[in-house]
Amino acid sequence: MNELIDELRRLLGERHVLTAAGDIAPYCTDWRGRYTGSAQCVARPGNTEEVAAVVRACVGAGVAIVPQGGNTGLCGGATPLGGEVLVSLRRMNRIRAVDADNNSMTVEAGCTLQAVQEAAREADRLFPLSLAAEGSATLGGNLSTNAGGVQVLRYGNARELTLGLEVVLADGRIWNGLRALRKDNTGYDLKHLFIGAEGTLGLITAATLKLFPRPRTHATAWVAVPDPAAAVRLLGRLRDAAGDNVTAFEIVGRPALELVLKHIPNARDPLAGKPAWQVLIELSGSGDIRDDLADTMEQALQQATEDGVIDDAAVASSEAQTAALWALRENVSEAQKIEGVSIKHDIAVPVSRIAEFIARADAALLAAFPAVRIVCFGHIGDGNLHYNQSRPDAQSNDEFIAQTAAVNRIVHDLVHELGGSISAEHGLGQLKREEVLRYKSAIEMDMMRAVKQALDPRGLMNPGKLLGKV
Repeated sequence: MNELIDELRRLLGERHVLTAAGDIAPYCTDWRGRYTGSAQCVARPGNTEEVAAVVRACVGAGVAIVPQGGNTGLCGGATPLGGEVLVSLRRMNRIRAVDADNNSMTVEAGCTLQAVQEAAREADRLFPLSLAAEGSATLGGNLSTNAGGVQVLRYGNARELTLGLEVVLADGRIWNGLRALRKDNTGYDLKHLFIGAEGTLGLITAATLKLFPRPRTHATAWVAVPDPAAAVRLLGRLRDAAGDNVTAFEIVGRPALELVLKHIPNARDPLAGKPAWQVLIELSGSGDIRDDLADTMEQALQQATEDGVIDDAAVASSEAQTAALWALRENVSEAQKIEGVSIKHDIAVPVSRIAEFIARADAALLAAFPAVRIVCFGHIGDGNLHYNQSRPDAQSNDEFIAQTAAVNRIVHDLVHELGGSISAEHGLGQLKREEVLRYKSAIEMDMMRAVKQALDPRGLMNPGKLLGKV
């Protein structure tokens, strides 16, 4: 190992190979504080050639590699198990090219999502991937987990926003697949193997992304609904009225909002009466149609009120009010982290079965675990819920967290029954690598293992993540 570290220092420079325990520690614990591992060192390459050189050196020494971006993941996918070389891609943060005419841009994996959004905005374009951690989450991590966020309803997830990739393979070769084409039917679309693979097949070093016309106008509302079934009906009405101008449609249960009001400074409840369920709606358009969007929103909400689909609504009349409404939704995860440990589920079911899932899962959990607090929020527009459980007091919560396996079985079995997925956008990481074996077919697992064996035959790329026992 000393020889490998010396080689990495020769390749990267001494200051870009961290070995002191205090320097390594921040890289070895995940954002939630659930997983802590150890690494032989942290290598910080500054370009693709250096990444390839690091991989070749590690392969030569038979040492495993853990790639890491902003370390904002929720499933322990970027946390080392012990003894690996952790490769931090944060120095690789260049915007390589923006092609406004082609509506595309090429950026390096260490760029924060916010930096990518800002570069698109400077070209009068939109990169629509958006999530609460965008100020620190990096594009490489977003692609490795096929991130979704709040605008999947209109624009799709990370996979759908990617035209091409540059990847350092498990043997140190560099695959340049940075094509900026919408059509390229010349065989297997290899980029999709690496998107969502959590670094288990190779290291994504750059990507060519889709851009869109920048929205000029927005209409935003915070709406109280009687129940999740009414929220789904309201979504259908809005899409009938506004089509693809419905950019986001987020549901927030009362317990989730109460945590934000408790822990996030300056948070204010937009509606009186403490409604049990709320949705955050955004319409957006690229033309000069603010009045049209506002009228569409107002008319749809008025009709829904008359029909009993909604109970109350607050429509933002300024950018500041819009930002305040979005802050309520975007700070739910941070508020939960402040509150304490919870059992988290990132599930997806067909939108038409959202209400059934919530009703049945709530009933089953309350029957098995009286006094459980269920924090439910998420991207109801695309069927993705963050469905989390805890108990309010610390001692009782510790006892409850010890029942994680039983809670997961209730939630995940129901998700599977309804044709859903136990991981919609966070990935599997360490958290669900064994759990997924219960729900994926033997054929699916065989195919995934075959891909892993073909691209990483020595098993050195982020071992112990995503796949169960290989």
